[in-house]
Amino acid sequence: MSDLAKPASILVIDDDAEIRYSLSRVLSSRGYTVLEAPNGEQGVVAVKKGPAPDLVLLDVRMSGMGGIEALQLIRSANPKQLVILMTAFGTAQTAIEAMKYGAFDYVMKPFDPQKVLALADAALKTRADLRAVSDYKPTINADDYREGIVGSSPVMQEVFKIIGQVTASDVTVMITGESGTGKELVARSIWKHSHRSSKPFIAVNCAAIPDNLIESELFGHEKGSFTGATGQRLGKFELCDGGTIFLDEIGDMALATQTKILRVLQAGEIQRVGGTETIRVDVRVLAATNKDLEAMVKAKTFREDLYYRLNVVRIKMPPLRERAEDIPQIVDFCLQNLVKQKKARATKVSPEAMAALTRHSWPGNVRELENVIYRSAVIAQGEAILEKDLPAELRTGLTEPVAAAESGAASERSAVTTRTEPALTRERALDFVFASYAAEDEPLLPRLERELIDRAMTAAAGDAAKAAKQLGLTKAALQKRLGTVE
Repeated sequence: MSDLAKPASILVIDDDAEIRYSLSRVLSSRGYTVLEAPNGEQGVVAVKKGPAPDLVLLDVRMSGMGGIEALQLIRSANPKQLVILMTAFGTAQTAIEAMKYGAFDYVMKPFDPQKVLALADAALKTRADLRAVSDYKPTINADDYREGIVGSSPVMQEVFKIIGQVTASDVTVMITGESGTGKELVARSIWKHSHRSSKPFIAVNCAAIPDNLIESELFGHEKGSFTGATGQRLGKFELCDGGTIFLDEIGDMALATQTKILRVLQAGEIQRVGGTETIRVDVRVLAATNKDLEAMVKAKTFREDLYYRLNVVRIKMPPLRERAEDIPQIVDFCLQNLVKQKKARATKVSPEAMAALTRHSWPGNVRELENVIYRSAVIAQGEAILEKDLPAELRTGLTEPVAAAESGAASERSAVTTRTEPALTRERALDFVFASYAAEDEPLLPRLERELIDRAMTAAAGDAAKAAKQLGLTKAALQKRLGTVE
C-alpha cells in the first residue's frame, strides 16, 4: 500500500458497472480510496478537474471515447499521472500503444484480483520512489565537459594533466586502455587544444581495414596500381596534412604497414601505392591500443623501433571499475545530454539505482555505462531512473527465486516488483543495438555497418573473402566498403 499518510486514491474508468464494482471491492479491501467514472469522457474530466488520483485504472474498449484516446488526454493534462490499462484484447498494437503513450502497465481481462492489487501496489510504489528523488541534485553541469571526458577521481586528474602537458608540442602520444574507456576522446582533446586544432583530425581504425587495403587507405594510390584502382586517390596522411591523425587499434596493424608508418614518423614522407613520387607530409600521430604492445614486441609481432617512436608519451585510460567514484558524474553527463537531444526525459537517478550502477564491474567500461543509461532513461516511467528500470544484471534480488513460503498478495507483489528480464531474443538484441547506436551523434547505419564489417573481419582473421561471405557481400563489394571506412 502507499506509504502516504492518507490512503492512496484510485480512479477506475470502465463502462461496465460490474467491473467497476468488482474492482472497487478488491481495491477498497487494501485500504485504497476508490473513485469511479462510467466512460472515458468523464474520466478525463475527473483527472483534469482534480485533485488528480494517485492511480488510474482505464479500460481500453469503451463506448464513446476509447481508452487509448483517454490515456493520451490524461497524460497530456498530467504527464506524471500513473495509468494502468485494462483490456480483453492483448494484441501487439494495444501493448505498443499503451507503452508508447505512457501507461505504467496493462492487465488482461478477465483478471486475477490479486494481480490487479499487485500492479496497483507496484505503480504506487513507483510513484513514491519518484517523489523520493525530487531533491536530486546533479553532480556536474554537462556544459562544463564539452570534451566528453568526465571524472574527478585522482586517476582521471592525472590523465587531464598529461593531456594539458602534451598539447603545446607535436610529441607522439600512445593512449592505452581497455575497450570503451574513451581513448578516442583523449586523442580528440589533445588535437582540440593543440596549435593544429584548425587543421583536420582523422581517426583510422586499423583493425577494421584488411592488410591488402590499409596502405592505400593511409597513403593513397595511383591509377592502375591494383585491380579496381580506376583513379588516383589521396590517403589519410595527405588529407590530414597539417593536422592530427589518430591510429586506433595500432596493435592490429600488419608488420609491413608498420614499417611504412615508421618512415612517416622518421622522415615525414610517404609514397602512394603504385607511385614513385615522395610526398612530404606534416602530420601529428596519436595512436591507441587495448593490446599489450610490450608483449607483442617480445613476440616480434610489433616492431620495436615503431613502438619506441609511438610511445614517447603514454596516457593510460583506467577502466571504469578503478574509478567508481566517477560514475555519478558520468551518469549526470549522459542524462543531461539525452535531455538536450530530446532522446529521453529522465533527468534524475534514485539512490538505489545509483548504488546499483556504482557497484557494477562494467566490463564494457564507459561505453557500456552510457548504453545502460540511455536504455534506462528511455523506459523510465517518470523523470527519474529507478532501480527497476535498470537491466536485470544490475538490479538486486534478481538471482533468487521468490520464496515458496510467500503466498497471496504478498507473493504477487514480489513477483511484480522483482520480475527478471526475459531471455535475450533477436528482437531484444536489435532493440538494444538500436538504443546503443541511436545514442551516438553519428547516423546509425554507417556506424553499424562499420562495426559489422569490423566484427566479420576479426572473425575471419582478416580474410576478406570469408568476411564477405559471412556478410552476404561479394569480395569486391566488401573491399569497396572497406575503402571508405575511417
